[in-house]
Amino acid sequence: MAFPTTHPSLARALAERDYNEATPVQEAVLADNAAGRDIVVSAQTGSGKTVAYGLAIGETLLGDAERLDHAGVPLALIVAPTRELALQVQRELDWLYRPAGARIVSCVGGMDPKAERRRLQAGVHIVVGTPGRLRDHIERGGLDVSHLRAVVLDEADEMLDLGFREDLEFILETTPAGRRTLLFSATMPRSIETMAKRYQREALRIEVKGTQDGHADIDYRAVRIAPNEAEHAVVNLLRYFEAPGAIVFCNTRNAVRHLQATLLERGFSVVALSGELSQSDRNHALQALRDGRARVCVATDVAARGIDLPGLGLVIHAELPGDPEVLQHRSGRTGRAGNKGTSVLLVPPSRRRKAETLMASARVVPIWSGPPTAEEIRNLDQERLLDDPLLREVPSEDDRHMAAALLAGRSAEDIAAALVRVWRSQLPAPEEVIDPGERRNARDTRPDAGPRDKGGEPRPPREPFVGGAWFMMRIGRRENADPKWLLPMLCRRGNVTRQEIGAIRIFERETKFEVTAAVAERFAHAVRKSDGDVEIVRIGADGTPAPSVRPRKDAERPHADRPKHRGPKHREKDFKPRKAHSADKPRDAGRPKERKKKHRPK
Repeated sequence: MAFPTTHPSLARALAERDYNEATPVQEAVLADNAAGRDIVVSAQTGSGKTVAYGLAIGETLLGDAERLDHAGVPLALIVAPTRELALQVQRELDWLYRPAGARIVSCVGGMDPKAERRRLQAGVHIVVGTPGRLRDHIERGGLDVSHLRAVVLDEADEMLDLGFREDLEFILETTPAGRRTLLFSATMPRSIETMAKRYQREALRIEVKGTQDGHADIDYRAVRIAPNEAEHAVVNLLRYFEAPGAIVFCNTRNAVRHLQATLLERGFSVVALSGELSQSDRNHALQALRDGRARVCVATDVAARGIDLPGLGLVIHAELPGDPEVLQHRSGRTGRAGNKGTSVLLVPPSRRRKAETLMASARVVPIWSGPPTAEEIRNLDQERLLDDPLLREVPSEDDRHMAAALLAGRSAEDIAAALVRVWRSQLPAPEEVIDPGERRNARDTRPDAGPRDKGGEPRPPREPFVGGAWFMMRIGRRENADPKWLLPMLCRRGNVTRQEIGAIRIFERETKFEVTAAVAERFAHAVRKSDGDVEIVRIGADGTPAPSVRPRKDAERPHADRPKHRGPKHREKDFKPRKAHSADKPRDAGRPKERKKKHRPK
């Protein structure tokens, strides 16, 4: 559908950007029943909300005029939760209101407040900012909100979650009562409804269909990984999909730094976004992604909120998000404006149950699989090379002359092999990974339910050996520990073979395993050097578990950690009676003893 706006300036801006059809949220806010009214909009991120409210306030700001008057005090205020989202909104409104002659100023944390105040004093039509910085300018007299005609709260639910309630209430109570208020939110919790009733006048509720079901343009995948192979899986996923742009989410700043260093070492063009970076560094990182100097972004949730990057086709959750809303928000960085995207969750065996609950709550049905293997990636590389546009271009005369010179001294096969080597040298090498496999039911005792060889035959039971060293890791049945993925992980981290690992005993909260005495020292040194997620410690030098860590028989009972009741003999042994003093008196000293009443039958 064409944009239902008749204002010439905004229509001209849309035509210059080749905006021919309105998204559902844009169509809803520009409908006749929403004209000039306060509105509460529930729509997912990536649905075109910025352009939607930019068009919605157009009639309020411009009226019948072709262009805005000389810039003075602001006419509209846009409030966003993060610096990146506020700056992105400023860029969107810049091109939308350029034909109307609008002057737009941003006020966000991390920037020079004095420079922002100078720009505000020079005159402005629209102000975009974060709650804390906007309140600071209002309190210091740098931002005059007395003539505001419209106020927009973008990502209102996120601003409340981040603790900006007091700042938002201060801003709304300071602005004129006759203003128009537009509230946009991905979800509609009770706090949003309360704010709408308090600060809006007979607001129109708009809920875009499909906001509660994941993104229709996003292909969700869940990838099973071994506990210590998350980074290798990220490398292979980036190589497998070869998206023009990708973002990898981690839960902490330290994880962002570590993963960025790993990907840089592998040869990826990667930048990082986290709360510890300055605003200048974050702007440089985003610009590198926009102009193609970087292809991968590793970020935390807070730093990546509101980011809209062109060509972002892949989202990888290196660590699982905390709740379904964060999952949808992360995934919403791709599949925007009708484009297709892929969202991949990395799921180690210990997090399988949480991942299933998370995706069920988000109403997401993923495709489960193992990580892409190195062989699969090499096969894809061959197909991509054969389909490379470089081979389809018509060669010039200079190209033909150079080709003839090469063929005079080399065979065609040698030249083609050299081309392959040059092409592969520009690509990061894939990693060797394993698929821990589908989770097996612990009660399945069928003969064919055990581990199998590559040929599919059941693997014979492992015979214990004498004289080995025992080690322990803090992972057990509660984390779905299974020899199917534990054994390859131990071999990789300890640099040993399967034959050098003996018995593996899995308990409720821990796993103990045996290593041959010949390689015990080398194994202990290797696991100390490795950076796996699970710590491995040696628990016995004589080949048996140490008494302090020996599993108790009552480990399965609910009160196993409570001390057992000790009898009188233990009390006599453990406690010495206190010496009696003349001042000591029993508690009931001086009280007459109560005579027991005899019970007589009536």
